[in-house]
Amino acid sequence: MSTLYIFLSGSSVFGFFICALFFFSFWWRSHDDLFIAFAIAFALLGTGQAVQILANIPDEDRSYIYLFRLTAFAIILFAVGRKNLRAA
Repeated sequence: MSTLYIFLSGSSVFGFFICALFFFSFWWRSHDDLFIAFAIAFALLGTGQAVQILANIPDEDRSYIYLFRLTAFAIILFAVGRKNLRAA
């Protein structure tokens, strides 16, 4: 892997965790379930990206890493749907 790819992957991991911390602080102030769902989702996205770059797994065997992303997006969809059902 190239050094630039590793650097950019590390930057995106850092960005995901910073987003998770921001959403966690928003949740801490408002106690809105949507914010904690976004915080968990961004933490999962960061974890998945970190595992992908640190595990040094060949491209063919990386399919299970997408479960991190699938779970993160499912949490977001569930939280948005729950928020919309409560508003109605």
